[in-house]
Order: sequence, then C-alpha cells, then structure tokens
Amino acid sequence: MNRLFGLDYLRGIASLSVMIYHYSTYSFGSTDASTFLCRTGTYAVGIFYILSGITLYKVYYHKMENVRTDVYDFFKKRCFRILPLLWLATILTLIIKGIKPDLYMLFLNLTGLFGFIKWDAYWAAGAWSIGNEMVFYALFPFFIFFTKYQKKLMVLLSLSILAIYLYFAFYKIALDPAGYFINYINPLNNAFLFLGGYLIGLLFDRIHIKLYWIIPLLLAAFGLFIFYPASGDRVSLLIGPTRLLFTLICFAMCFSFYKLTQDLPKLIHKPLTLLGEASYSVYLLHPIIYLLVGIFRDHSIYFNEYVRVTISIILTLIISHFTYNYFEKYFMKFGQSRNTNPV
Repeated sequence: MNRLFGLDYLRGIASLSVMIYHYSTYSFGSTDASTFLCRTGTYAVGIFYILSGITLYKVYYHKMENVRTDVYDFFKKRCFRILPLLWLATILTLIIKGIKPDLYMLFLNLTGLFGFIKWDAYWAAGAWSIGNEMVFYALFPFFIFFTKYQKKLMVLLSLSILAIYLYFAFYKIALDPAGYFINYINPLNNAFLFLGGYLIGLLFDRIHIKLYWIIPLLLAAFGLFIFYPASGDRVSLLIGPTRLLFTLICFAMCFSFYKLTQDLPKLIHKPLTLLGEASYSVYLLHPIIYLLVGIFRDHSIYFNEYVRVTISIILTLIISHFTYNYFEKYFMKFGQSRNTNPV
C-alpha cells in the first residue's frame, strides 16, 4: 500500500484554512456564514474527522484481528501519535495564560479523557477536537469487528450514530443557537463524520475511479461549498438541511481526494504534502504562536494586526514543520511496535 498523497493534500488545505480562519477572527472579528472563510472555519475540522476515518480504515482494517493484541497495538500507536503534542500545547497554554490547573482537570486534559467526561473542559485552543478523536478511537475497533463478524450490529450502530447526528442538526443545536458551541463540540455531534470516513474507506477501497469523474465531482463540491446561498451567524451552517448539504459536500471532497491517485505537479505536491504531514502541529500550535506574537508586540515593537497575522502564519508554518520532524516523529517511534504502512 503506497501513501495516499491525496489525503495529505486535503489535510494540508484544511489545516491552513483553520489557521487563517482563526487568525482572521482573532484579529478582525467574526465573519458571516456567506463567506468562504466562515465556511472553511466551520467545516475544516469535520474534514479532519472524515479523513481520520478513511486513514484508520486503510491502516488497520485488514490487520486488526485479535481483540487483545491488535486493539492494544492500535491504542498504543494512537496515544503516542496524539497525546505528546496535546501535552505540549496544553502546558504552553497554561504557562502563557498563567492558569493554575486543578489536578483533576489537568489529568483529563493530558489524557484526552475530557472528551468522554466533559468535552468543553479543555485549555489549549482547538483541543476539543482531540477529545472528540479519542472518543472516535474508542468506537473504531467496534466498527471493524462488527463489520467483519456482526454486520447487523454494524448497521444498527451506524443508524444510531446517524440518528444522533440528525438530532443535533435539527433539534439540539437549533434549540439554542446562541449557545451552540458547546453542542457543536460534543463528540456525539461529530461521530457521524468519522463513521462516514470509515464507510468511504470500506465501500470504495478496491474501486478505482477515473480522473474524469473525480474532477467534476470535486469542482461541484467546491462550487456548492462556496456559492450555496446561506448567510447570517455561523450557527446557520450547522443546523437543518444546510448542515446535511455541507456534510455531503465534505464527504464528496474527502472521497475525491481519497481516490485521487495522480500526484499534483511537484510545485504544488511538495508544499501540500509537507503541510499535510505537519497539519496536527499547525492545528494545535497556531493559537499559541498568535498569542506569543501578540505578547512580543505589546512588550517590544508595535505593529498592526495585519503584520501580526502575517508573522504568525510564517512562524506557524516554520515551527510546525520542525515540531513534526523533531517532536511528533520522536514519539511516534515509541508506538511502532511493528511496521505500519503509511497513509
């Protein structure tokens, strides 16, 4: 199995979108739901979840057989992949903001268990999505074993997760638009995206799609994403039929990049691949770098918000590249109890 560079491309694009969205809102305020920036900021994390489902299917489906040893191996690798950078981001956030942590909350944040117990009790900006991922990892072995050995249970589980997703989209979030965020970051609200990624991997693993089908699908998805008539507060993108449409658009984008077997020209391929590899560092470190640039400005040389955003973007890309290569990879090696094909 060769590396699926299409997934790296989309990871890179999504991480860049989240960073630019946050820097824009931090410096210049919120944006309307009609803007491309607001839409990418709202659904880029959802794209990460879908990509995570596809990737984990590709890596683990055909080799996860033994409940005890293979599941242990899965969780070991996932913890070494996810937790060290979460520790770094959490500790830096505590130091920079001068937070004196409660020991119980510190335990929840450093283990990622807040996603199971109190999903809004995170300190590092964006870390709520890591709590979500930890919940999805707990579900993932059930996806595999039910698919292989208890197909009726897998159908039942899938329908249940879909029903919960519809409940949030049409009732829970819509009921309290002003306080939508706490429901938006609930792992139950996002589990369907991860499941959808897994099912895309499962159903289309051995199906080759011609490029002349992928390109129109991708263009149609991007066209709808940009031009679909929706406006108002960000929450309007997360409720009702609009939520269903944008979810389908995200699935179409991820499917297209998943089946994109041809590499892009080298001038685009290389930076997108590097960005995709470092996307986790970009995602967790960019709010911290923005804070540090602001502290430097306040205590040294004044510059306006446009300069602050520009400096923050450049530093984020550089620091994330080195963090991935010399911090993330270092810990990933501890989780490699046996060889894993890259995806």
